[in-house]
Amino acid sequence: EVQLQASGGGLVQAGGSLRLSCVGSGLFQLDDYAIGWFRQAPGKEREGLSCISESFGETWYTDSVKGRFTISSDNAKRTVYLQMNGLKPEDTAVYYCAASWSLSCGNREMVGRTTVYDYWGQGTQVTVSS
Repeated sequence: EVQLQASGGGLVQAGGSLRLSCVGSGLFQLDDYAIGWFRQAPGKEREGLSCISESFGETWYTDSVKGRFTISSDNAKRTVYLQMNGLKPEDTAVYYCAASWSLSCGNREMVGRTTVYDYWGQGTQVTVSS
């Protein structure tokens, strides 16, 4: 069994920064999975933001966060981070991390689809005030 725990959300002013963490536990080795970050705003679909695959050395970002968000990982801590800079009010959402056994982050067609991820964390709220 694999568990993911997302944390690091909070309230920040526009232009500010937050760092989200996603810690894996249970039968979880970071280099066995592609880890994705998603977000879901009220009334909207869950949106794929970024992905990292240690085993393939790949990362991916959706266009709306390129240049502002950075994904990284620490294998020893079984943790994936999402550094978010230049936050905007439209970034307000619940942020989730997810793990996929079969996905390559280089698969641009699939990387943002929720259905390819096998395990999900519980979500952490990010609120950006204007």
